[in-house]
Amino acid sequence: MITGRVNASLEATIRLSLRGRQGDETVVEAVVDTGFSGFLTLPPHLVEELGLKFHKRGQAVLGDGSTVVFDTYEAVILWNGRARRIAIDAAEVDPLLGVRLLYGHELSVDFIEDGDVVIEALPVS
Repeated sequence: MITGRVNASLEATIRLSLRGRQGDETVVEAVVDTGFSGFLTLPPHLVEELGLKFHKRGQAVLGDGSTVVFDTYEAVILWNGRARRIAIDAAEVDPLLGVRLLYGHELSVDFIEDGDVVIEALPVS
């Protein structure tokens, strides 16, 4: 189970541990974004700080219809107590956790300031 809190802006947030290429760990607070179909975004300065390995260049259509080009990197995060290799999209925004990380999980949010955020793995069927 992964837990977090709802912040003053009524955003569901969780803290994630990421491992850089040299094995050093950094904790980031990410906003759960069910409109984001990727795994996780990080600002470019954090991607550089962690020394993440470049994977590919991507393109996405945003909610306003505009198209953006971005770089994707590989990183290891701790998810449900296990190391997991995922794609990180570099973007000039605060870290966003997308639905690819939520796949196979139940998300529960108490949408009040300081409310509970709970992510639990669904039983394997």
